[in-house]
Amino acid sequence: VRLVESGGGSVQPGGSLRLSCAASGFTFSRYPMSWYRQAPGKERELVARIDSTGSTTNYADSMKGRFTISRDNFKNTVYLQMNSLKLEDTAVYYCSTVTTGRAYWGQGTQVTVSS
Repeated sequence: VRLVESGGGSVQPGGSLRLSCAASGFTFSRYPMSWYRQAPGKERELVARIDSTGSTTNYADSMKGRFTISRDNFKNTVYLQMNSLKLEDTAVYYCSTVTTGRAYWGQGTQVTVSS
């Protein structure tokens, strides 16, 4: 299983970024996918989750209305559209899945929100 995130960067408050996670090594369309983030000195937290078909999504309360998770099962890719970014959204963002009884993580992509 391989998960490769991209799309991070630096942005001003109120800006937007779109993260991508390219998956390989498993049958992507069969598994839910998640985005997590970890800020300096804090524990990793769930950002959003999407089911295998893309029909059901869940978000952490602080991301509702600002972030959108989606997936393309033909491209084996999951996305995180982040709008109205805040200083506190600064973190390393990871995509993750659970398959064959264990969790897999990408290497993460840094998102920095600063003025």
